[in-house]
Amino acid sequence: MTILGYSSFDWLPSALYLLLLITLSVRPRNRPETEPFIFLVQGLIFLILLVHGAVLHDSIFTPEGFVFGFAQNLSLIAWVGLAFYWVQSWMLPISSMRLMALALAMVCAILPDIFPGTLLSARTVSDAWFKGHFIVATSAVGLLSLAVMHAILMSIQDRALRRQFTYAQDSRIGHWLESLPPLMAMESLLFNFIYVGFALLSLTVFSGLFFSQALFGRPLVFDHKTIFALISWFLFAGLIVARWRVGLRGLVAIRWVLGAYVALILAYVGSRFVLEVILQRT
Repeated sequence: MTILGYSSFDWLPSALYLLLLITLSVRPRNRPETEPFIFLVQGLIFLILLVHGAVLHDSIFTPEGFVFGFAQNLSLIAWVGLAFYWVQSWMLPISSMRLMALALAMVCAILPDIFPGTLLSARTVSDAWFKGHFIVATSAVGLLSLAVMHAILMSIQDRALRRQFTYAQDSRIGHWLESLPPLMAMESLLFNFIYVGFALLSLTVFSGLFFSQALFGRPLVFDHKTIFALISWFLFAGLIVARWRVGLRGLVAIRWVLGAYVALILAYVGSRFVLEVILQRT
C-alpha cells in the first residue's frame, strides 16, 4: 500500500494515536483545559482521523479489489466512533470519553496490518449498492460502538454514586468521574446515539434481507450472521420501545444496550474472526 507516493504507512495511525495518548496521559489531571488546549487537541484528533481514514481506504479499496475482514471492520468501527465523538465533543462536555475513544482507535487501527482479510473481486467494489450498504453498515456499528462506550461510562458513574467505591480511594478516578456530565444528561445522549444508530442498523439489516441478490450476488441465507443481526435489531428495537412506553433507564437500560451490542458484534465482526483466525478460511 502507498499513500501520497510513499511506502507503506499502515502503522502510522496507531503510532500517532499512541503519541497523543501519552501526551494527554502525562498532563496533570487537576490542570483545567483552556480553550487553546482544547482547539489544539481537537485539531490533532482531526488530523489523525484523516491519516487513519486514508490508510484504511487504501487497505480496503485496493487496485486488486475489495478487502474485507474482521480487522478491517473493527478499524472502520473505531474510526466512525472516534469521528462521532469528535463532532459531539464540540457541543457536549464529553472530554472524559476522549482517552477511551483514542485507545480503542489505536488498537483497532493496527489490526488490518496483522490480519489482512479476504480479497473480493473488483466487480463487487464497483457496485454502488454494495458500497452504500457497506458504508451504512459501518456507520451503524461505529455509532452503536460509541453508544456502548458511553453506556460503560454511565455504569461506572452509577456505581460511584451508589458508593460501591468512593472518590477518595483514587484521586485520578475521582477527578475523571467528576468531569462527567450528570447521569440524566449522559442518559439522554446515550439514547440519541442509539436512535440514530438504530435507524442506520435498520437500513443495513433490511437492505440485506430484501436485496441480498443485488448486494451480494446470492439469495438470502439464514446463517449465523443473519440470525445474530436480527437478534441485535430486535433487542435494540425492544430497548427503544421500552424507553418510549415505560421510560426504561438506569442499569437495566445499560445492560440491554450491552447485550444488543454483543449480538451485533457477533454478526458483523465475530463471523469474520471465526472464519479467518480460528477456521483459517476465507
